[in-house]
Amino acid sequence: MQSKQSQIKLLIAKGKEQGYLTFAEVNDHLPQDIVDSDQIEDIISMINDMGIQVFESAPDADELLMAESTTDEEVAEAAAQALATVESEIGRTTDPVRMYMREMGTVELLTREGEIEIAKRIEDGINQVQCSVAEYPEAITYLLDQWDLYEAEEIRLSDIIIGFVDPNEEANLAPTATHIGSDLSKEELAEEDDDSEGDEEEEDTGPDPELAREKFDALRKQYAKTRDAIEAKGRSNATAKRQIAALSDVFKEFRLIPKQFDRMVKNMRGMMDRVRIQERLIMKHCVAQAKMPKKDFIKAFAGNETSTDWYFKILKSNKPYVLVLETFQEDIERSVSKMNAVEAETGL
Repeated sequence: MQSKQSQIKLLIAKGKEQGYLTFAEVNDHLPQDIVDSDQIEDIISMINDMGIQVFESAPDADELLMAESTTDEEVAEAAAQALATVESEIGRTTDPVRMYMREMGTVELLTREGEIEIAKRIEDGINQVQCSVAEYPEAITYLLDQWDLYEAEEIRLSDIIIGFVDPNEEANLAPTATHIGSDLSKEELAEEDDDSEGDEEEEDTGPDPELAREKFDALRKQYAKTRDAIEAKGRSNATAKRQIAALSDVFKEFRLIPKQFDRMVKNMRGMMDRVRIQERLIMKHCVAQAKMPKKDFIKAFAGNETSTDWYFKILKSNKPYVLVLETFQEDIERSVSKMNAVEAETGL
């Protein structure tokens, strides 16, 4: 008990000398017996009552001038005894609250600049994913179908999108993490934050229907151009690549609601899984069962996934695994056929 009182007195003396204490300093001087968050709050309250302010981090000079210390030795002695008595009532354990208090004074709080930086990273991540999704034409078809459902009054516009991003304003206005995808200006965002309680009572009108119609029309037109270029010249053609890039630019302006975005990504993953399954089956027949060297298989198969030309070319060779590989002709042709079906279905 005496050692605990001495420890508390040292803490109080440090507070008198500095004119303040931090949460981390209080936590470091509290014995491990303190485990209850209410008791920790009581201790901090007692320290405040003694005229010693407790801050999250070291205060500046102006704050110290406003917090005058009037602690005397008798008050410090009484407080030390009271605090030590509180400590003796608790069992020894590890408490997350203590761990939190220790870190409070060492972790820098998020600044406005930090919030903007996080928002930019989120925005960049969304753009990267949307660029990938835009290369999957079936995903765009799905989004256009959702718009048609809205036009038919089957769903609400807010069931599809949150809003749109103006690419011309991205360099000047970085959206915050809580307003990504919003069409609101800085002033409107500030009003929205200030009046958040009142806004809860107002009806959410959602995105502007006329702006949405304009954006969806542009997306539909660019999608048609992209699809035509892919069908006419192939995905690897320079013209097709330019159209895919243009489609990505249009699609990046959309900010979908999480449910719609997740569904599009899930559909794309499902398509990729279907292709991978067939690729693994073909590799199993060639490498694991026919004992074809893996590097030879990759060299022959890569870039020719939707054709059997590579397979029949191998059958005409005098490789030692040809006889076994020939027995899997029907299986390999079936897998290639399924991958062609996925290509036709998705436009990839």
